[in-house]
Amino acid sequence: MSTEVQEETFTLEELLVSLKELHRLILWNDDVNTFDHVIFCMMKYLDYSENQSEKIAWKVHNEGKCAVLEGSFTEVEVYRKILQQEGLTVSVD
Repeated sequence: MSTEVQEETFTLEELLVSLKELHRLILWNDDVNTFDHVIFCMMKYLDYSENQSEKIAWKVHNEGKCAVLEGSFTEVEVYRKILQQEGLTVSVD
């Protein structure tokens, strides 16, 4: 079994602009992940309480998406990659 690695590159200008702007990490609803898995990931990686994580899971389920983190592009991008590796559907806004 082989592992694929996808490399992403950014220009210096893109990085400098991204450091000044606040970005949001959006968690999207999908038909793959369970409530328990979403709650687990929110608690483990984003340090949400169980109650907060449940609210996020329900919001994603009912509204289709939820902003789960706000910060610099670099910070949000790190968590996007982690949560994607856990199988969650996330994007940076």
